[in-house]
Amino acid sequence: MNELHLATRQKEPEPIRRGFGMGLLEAGKANENVVGICADLTESTNMHFFAEAFPDRFIEAGVAEQNLVTVGSGLAAVGKIPFVSSYAAFNPGRNWEQIRTTIALNDQPVKIVGSHAGLYTGADGATHQMLEDLSIMRAMPNMVVLAPCDSVEALKATMAMAADKRPNYLRVTREATPVITTDHTPFQIGRAYIFRDGRDVSLVATGTMTAKAMEAAKMLAKDGLQAEVVHVPTIKPIDYATILKSAEKTRHVATIEEGQINGGLGGAVAELLGENLPTPLLRVGMNDHFGESGKPDELLKHFGLDENHIAMAAHRLLMDHSNHKH
Repeated sequence: MNELHLATRQKEPEPIRRGFGMGLLEAGKANENVVGICADLTESTNMHFFAEAFPDRFIEAGVAEQNLVTVGSGLAAVGKIPFVSSYAAFNPGRNWEQIRTTIALNDQPVKIVGSHAGLYTGADGATHQMLEDLSIMRAMPNMVVLAPCDSVEALKATMAMAADKRPNYLRVTREATPVITTDHTPFQIGRAYIFRDGRDVSLVATGTMTAKAMEAAKMLAKDGLQAEVVHVPTIKPIDYATILKSAEKTRHVATIEEGQINGGLGGAVAELLGENLPTPLLRVGMNDHFGESGKPDELLKHFGLDENHIAMAAHRLLMDHSNHKH
């Protein structure tokens, strides 16, 4: 859609974590209250751009993730805007209780960054492939949950987080992923966007899976099916209006996420539709499985998250529920 200024030419893939790193640098330039705290993974999380530019506003917490977020909460309480980063397996995986008690319960505007999330963590395997983060952070009261689709959107999300007065969680990936947005593509916390118009099925996707959904939609078009791609960078608060409008038009919804379907985007959309517009729904994602070690593309194919499997899932949804089509 031209008004969304999506990328029209193939760009070089880039890690989403880089977008966070560059966004934090820009946020730091714009506001001297922005501070960075990391748990011994400064370069891995791409917080080093900020640390090098503002050494007096950066704290190395060491391998102490629980302390990482409690220090962040303390700084927020005195007016700072702390960004706290580590691998998602540890942040929020290891320190969820401290996030709950010191940040969310006190409604402190700490910005929690979970890097190396999902299957794009690759060879590090199941222990480091955090697939439950969207679920556990969506359940946290007061928490905003974000999963940008590429590095360009991650930069915008990071800057938006710095201006937001609530606790935020940002999910970013390790390996390079396709860049499908541009500097001019809109981003706002709490908004979902129609990246492709369609009438037959709604592909509601978040994070890295939006690019896969776009490719699947092209494949479906060759079969005469018009898929609408709804990009949901904000899992919470979710954009009820945009998702319901798409579902009302297509009457078939598939959610697509690189994480557990239990409680994640799939859970959020199931709740939304169940309460407001009962609609045939298929949740595509990790179905109660841990990850495995391998190259990202191999893992996506193995777990049914590549564009071919997404297109097949849409076909299956339409076949199984063809009688619901109006």
